[in-house]
Amino acid sequence: MTASPPRASGFSREELIRALPYARRYARALAGNQTEGDALVAAALRGWSAGERTDPHDPARVALYGAVTQGFTAAYHASGKAQPDDGLDLVQRQLLLLTTLEEVKLADAAKLLELSEAAAAQSLEGARERLRSAAATDVLIIEDEPIIAMDIEGLVQSCGHRVVGVAASEAEAVEIAKRTRPGLILADINLGIGGDGAAAVARILQNHQAPVIFVTAYPERLLTGAASEPAFVITKPFEPLTLAIATYQAVTGGVVIG
Repeated sequence: MTASPPRASGFSREELIRALPYARRYARALAGNQTEGDALVAAALRGWSAGERTDPHDPARVALYGAVTQGFTAAYHASGKAQPDDGLDLVQRQLLLLTTLEEVKLADAAKLLELSEAAAAQSLEGARERLRSAAATDVLIIEDEPIIAMDIEGLVQSCGHRVVGVAASEAEAVEIAKRTRPGLILADINLGIGGDGAAAVARILQNHQAPVIFVTAYPERLLTGAASEPAFVITKPFEPLTLAIATYQAVTGGVVIG
């Protein structure tokens, strides 16, 4: 009989592989960049292989979110940095990302952050209030479907930001970015006959640096751990609060721990 593969913290290799893209998305959005985010995930996996234990009753994704959260918090405190002074503290950012971007239940998110559910709910409500008064920026939307583009434009404006252009093609996106110099780019990946959203962003970033949020129905395809991938990815369809926290983290640069 063939021996079963070793399991890390009670999870099979296949379970962890399925959870990895989502852990990377959470970690990158929290840290504000791919390098530090992926390093947090790698450290979490190394800790498990070295014998750290996690609750075997947690699904692999939730458990991996917890390991990333613990590693991030420890690294941040070890860095000696003060709490962010731009509106949201660490716990609020983590709660928002876990419950909106990753759709973790509030009870599970509270457990990961070692809070009571009541305390987590109170902190989350305060975070949402602060998001509503967050500093605005100029946003370029790259989306070829007119109805979807209109919906995204409305969501962006409801978050308090200004839409400086809506591009349906790669060429149009580059032209609008050159003219308006946006503070944030919100880009779909597949522009149909209009080209490629990632290629448009790459061309724009050659001459203008701005944070980018990619919108896709298949986030795992952008979160493989390759050399160059986006820091911020949200999944279609998304809720207004998901866009709000992703935009906030992108504009403020996340929480750098290095």
